[in-house]
Amino acid sequence: MRWVAIALALAIQLIPGRTAQAQSPQVEEITLENGLKVFLLENHKSPAVTFQVWYHVGSRNELDGKSGLSHFLEHMMFKGTAKIAPEEHSRIIAKNGGRYNAFTSQDTTVYFATMSREKIGIAIELEADRMVNARMAGEYFAREKAVVIEERRLRTEDNPSQALAEVTGAVTYMVHPYRRPVIGWMQDLRNLTLQHLKSYYRTYYSPNNAFVVVVGDFVPTEILAKIKATFGQIPRGPDPPKVKITEKPQRGERRVTLKKEAELPYLLMHYHVPNLKDPDSYALDLLTVILASGRSSRLFRDIVYGQRLARSVSADYSGLSIDPTVLSISAQAMPGKSAAEVERAIDQVLEQIKSEPVGERELQKAKNQVEADTIFRQDSIFGQGMRIGRYEISVGRHLMDRYLEEVRKLTAADLLRVARTYLDQDRRTVGTLIPTEEEAR
Repeated sequence: MRWVAIALALAIQLIPGRTAQAQSPQVEEITLENGLKVFLLENHKSPAVTFQVWYHVGSRNELDGKSGLSHFLEHMMFKGTAKIAPEEHSRIIAKNGGRYNAFTSQDTTVYFATMSREKIGIAIELEADRMVNARMAGEYFAREKAVVIEERRLRTEDNPSQALAEVTGAVTYMVHPYRRPVIGWMQDLRNLTLQHLKSYYRTYYSPNNAFVVVVGDFVPTEILAKIKATFGQIPRGPDPPKVKITEKPQRGERRVTLKKEAELPYLLMHYHVPNLKDPDSYALDLLTVILASGRSSRLFRDIVYGQRLARSVSADYSGLSIDPTVLSISAQAMPGKSAAEVERAIDQVLEQIKSEPVGERELQKAKNQVEADTIFRQDSIFGQGMRIGRYEISVGRHLMDRYLEEVRKLTAADLLRVARTYLDQDRRTVGTLIPTEEEAR
């Protein structure tokens, strides 16, 4: 997707006297009497509609000893209601030509389906039903716990880079719940009970702790009437507890080493940074593009193609989080190279970007990439829905229209100041994966 975006950026540059504009979606917002927010965006390019239910609950809302509850509950939400048999939800959507899925993150849990405009009412009825009537039957609990445990084993414990990300994240945050993995710690998963899930469901699954996003080919009055007839009948629940934990500023570099069966060393750096509510976030986003987006980016040029120290390198930042987050830089070493060598090379690149302003050509190229990527992500109705939801769940939908405008205004001086402020070794955590021989099973 990034390479397609780069191609689009180049095309944008060839249009004389024109700057690419990401059209601001005309989103209609309605709040039902029970507190459920509804966001409607018409898009008549194709006869399809995406329907998404976003809950204000993720791993950020969990307590120590009960990590993984949000993700586990997402699994159990497919185990039926009084009206719908276990796994029937999925079969109904598929039988009617729709696509569905769900995901859990640190900040949210989301359920979504994309169907034809004639059939989208089916998804609306199913989601309203399980918002309040999920069965949580005991006979499926142990079976689904085994599924979640195996998922954790495959995705984290048997995946060296993900295992390193997990332990590095746990050291990056000392008190904030972002330190816990979304899927949960293995010991916590084993100790979770059906009663834990039922209590969590009653606490967080209510219309006043959720919102609905609908994008596509629909008549607003008709689809709103359908939502009111289904979700509008659900009573408002008690307001869930707020997360009030604040991470104190880091005052010194932290390091963590993981020895694990792996082919090659791996390096991960986390720098504490603000989210999109802070004006510096736009420069942070642009910095990651300059550092590691595409073959001509600085880290690729230097440590992948120049010195041939790393097989791959990436820089990642998303300001769409409820609380302050991290800017991450990661790299996998080449055979025969150590993580320490890769780290020294990365540090040299970072020192350069902290000491010299980026050139105007490099700056404009990065802006074009960001702009093209933003436009490309709005090409589908699903992407438009996700964008509305991610802003609303984290920093507020009102910031959507400001993003490209703020990126366009950035100067080389802005990037230099932000790099010096946040790419500070005293506010980073470094994780190193050291390969070992095959582990005993």
